[in-house]
Amino acid sequence: MPQAAEQFEKWLRRSHPAPDSGVRLVCLPHAGGSASFYFPMSKALAPAVEVLAVQYPGRQDRRGEPNIPSLPDLADRIFEAVRSLDEKPLALFGHSMGAVLAYEVALRMQDAGLPSPVRLFTSGRRAPSCERDEGVHTQSDEHMVAELRKLSGTSAAMLNDPELLEMIMPAIRSDYRAVETYRYEPGRRLDCPVTVITGDSDPRVSIDEAAAWENHTDGPTDLHVLPGGHFYLVDQNARVAGLLAQRLDGRHAATYAGSGLASAEGTG
Repeated sequence: MPQAAEQFEKWLRRSHPAPDSGVRLVCLPHAGGSASFYFPMSKALAPAVEVLAVQYPGRQDRRGEPNIPSLPDLADRIFEAVRSLDEKPLALFGHSMGAVLAYEVALRMQDAGLPSPVRLFTSGRRAPSCERDEGVHTQSDEHMVAELRKLSGTSAAMLNDPELLEMIMPAIRSDYRAVETYRYEPGRRLDCPVTVITGDSDPRVSIDEAAAWENHTDGPTDLHVLPGGHFYLVDQNARVAGLLAQRLDGRHAATYAGSGLASAEGTG
C-alpha cells in the first residue's frame, strides 16, 4: 500500500463518502474521544461537505496501538495524514483537546507551504495562550473519574463499570497528559479565518479565554456562545451543525438545521 494511502487508512475515518462535495472537514476528537463521535455530523453534512474524523491510537479499532502522550507528536502524525489528501478545500474542526490539535495541524500546513485551511473551528477550548495548571493526568484514577463526571462527557453506565473503565482509562490519561503538558510557541499565528464555539457554563473555558483565539490568527474570527457546559454541543447539536454548514457553504445551511452530533464519550 502506498505511504499516503497507508496514512489515510490509519488516521482518518470517512463514514459518508462525498466525492462531489465542495469542501472537506477534518474533525479532531476531545481527550478520550474517538472518530465515531463525529458519525452524526458526517451524516448531516454529506453530500455537500465530506467529513473525515481522526482516529487517535489506543482506542476502538486502534486499541492495540500505543497511546501518544505528546500533543506535538500527535499533531505531527495527523499532519502527515492530512497532507496526503488531494487539493480539495479543507477545513478543520476540533473539540476541546481536538481544538488545540487542529490549531497545531493548521500551523504545520502553513509552515509546509500548503494551502491553509479555509476555516478553523475551535470548540470547547480556551485559546492556546490561556494556560491553566490543572494536572488532572497526574492524579489518581478516582480523581480522573470525578473529573469525567463533572464535565458530563462520559456516560454514568461506563463510569460505573470497572471493566469498561479499565479499557478506556489509559487513552484518557494519555490524552490529558498530552494537552496538559502542551505549551504553545508565542508569535506563531495562523492566516485563516477562525470560528470559536463555546458553552456559556463550561467550567474549563471562560468567555474571555474563548475570545482570545482572535490573538492567534491574522484572519477574521467570530465567537459563538451557546447554552451549556463543556459538552454543550450534545444538547445544541442542531445549532452547531447549522453553524458549520453556514460557515462552510451558506447555500446549504438550512439543510442541516435539524441535524445532530453524537453524545460525548470522553472529555478534555
